[in-house]
Amino acid sequence: MLSTFHGLEAAKRGMMTQQAALYVTGHNVANANTPGYTRQRVNFVTTEPFPAPGLNRPQIPGQMGTGVKAGSIERVREYFLDIQYRGENNKLGYWEARADAIAKMEDIMNEPSDNGLAKTMDQFWQAMQDLSVNPENEGARSVVRQRGLAVVETFHYLSNSLSQIQTDIGTQIGVTVTQINSLAKQISELNKQIASVEPNGYLPNDLYDERDRLIDELSKLINVQVEKHPTGGNAPATAEGTYDIYFLNGNEKVYLVQGRDFQSISFPDGQDVDGDKEHIKEMPPATGVTELQVGGTSVSFTSNNQVTFPMGKLRGLIEAYGYVNGQDSNGQPIVTGIYPDMLNNLDKLAYTFGKLFNAVHEKGYGLNGETGVSFFDGLGQEEKGAAKTIRLSADIDDLANIAASTEYGKPGNGNNAINLANVGSMLLSADTVSLIGTTNTIQISTLNLPLTSGTIQTNYQGWIGKLGVDGQQANRMKNNSDVLRQSVEERRQSVSSVSLDEEMMNMIKFQHAYNAAARQITVVDEMLDKIINGMGIVGR
Repeated sequence: MLSTFHGLEAAKRGMMTQQAALYVTGHNVANANTPGYTRQRVNFVTTEPFPAPGLNRPQIPGQMGTGVKAGSIERVREYFLDIQYRGENNKLGYWEARADAIAKMEDIMNEPSDNGLAKTMDQFWQAMQDLSVNPENEGARSVVRQRGLAVVETFHYLSNSLSQIQTDIGTQIGVTVTQINSLAKQISELNKQIASVEPNGYLPNDLYDERDRLIDELSKLINVQVEKHPTGGNAPATAEGTYDIYFLNGNEKVYLVQGRDFQSISFPDGQDVDGDKEHIKEMPPATGVTELQVGGTSVSFTSNNQVTFPMGKLRGLIEAYGYVNGQDSNGQPIVTGIYPDMLNNLDKLAYTFGKLFNAVHEKGYGLNGETGVSFFDGLGQEEKGAAKTIRLSADIDDLANIAASTEYGKPGNGNNAINLANVGSMLLSADTVSLIGTTNTIQISTLNLPLTSGTIQTNYQGWIGKLGVDGQQANRMKNNSDVLRQSVEERRQSVSSVSLDEEMMNMIKFQHAYNAAARQITVVDEMLDKIINGMGIVGR
């Protein structure tokens, strides 16, 4: 026979379970706008029926239910969508960093415009053309000198500005590495807390949320993967355990977090800029990135002249800043990247321009018969740094030394000014270039110019064109990645976010169930009152 109090116990369990559901609903409502929060739900489970199978079971028609309990409180989250989101997020981080670096370079190069190098050089060539018409005119000579000075100053401005942005990107790399290390440390701390809660039979859902939020943030900086490990003990079946966080460098797994431990990223030859007690070198070396250090593991940025470091903001910044990619014929490291490449191109252009212009200028004659005079100075034996060091020769302070003539004693001959105006369109692949108005030639092959194809003008146009194409590609890929990430995020939010309308409906539903369970207790109480106070009083 069933206990008289059987219904009371079932109703009590109903009240307690509905109350738990109401509390979870209130928790959802309170965190509706909390970043990274995942809505939670109570999994209702029927309690063990009565009686249990056995020889001494009571003779009743069948097993009777004993009520309900809250089996677990779990997050409503789709792990597969997390993987998709992080995959798109790291692509967005990479292309954002790349697009931003190229945009800053485009702002500095300022092409096409009236202030760019191309226009400044065009004005210089035009000044030479004007001088060829009036070679003895002091005003025309002054314009040539001023236009030449403008070219020099433009080279200086471009090179110095690009170098400053490159330095700023190095600082960004340091900040990004610090962020990665901080996130890895926080994730390891959360692993530690989770490992202390789960074995006791609980699901630390809010800790899970914070850990996932940090991993989402980390995924934009570097393409990380997750490995789950159970914590053991009495952990529920749905417990997520601790996370190991790693990235792939080629086929090698490099761990940032392993359970309660984490490893910091640093640059072996870099600088420690934040003065932390760990003395981690977050800043990359000025000579370009060769490798990174993760704990005690060396991670090469490239392999077989291919970048193997994982996608993300950090890779995008390093590709902009510069990295070592092989060696030249002299065994010297080759530094490549968005900014090193453009700085190197400017050096090549300035060196080729200055050397070739000087070679033609030295063949001509000034107003007083001077010859062999260089127009530009500050050019050494190689092109490195030429865009910063090129300057007007002190001899050109005397305007009479501008060699506009091809014949001695004939200052009115402006043929060499025409030759000088043609320097920008001379074929750099030619061995010899003939000059107008003279039998003299320029032996280009003996000048050891760093540019050996096309012309000065076409080389610069090609670099600017490539910069524009790279910028368009970076912006297109950034926008595509952002759209895909938003699409995944919308699907993720449709599963995991808090809907206040839905929570209000649940609140009313659980409230009614709670009231019904309370009413059941009242009914059982009335039944018990009847038994206790209303039975066995006949004849009194």
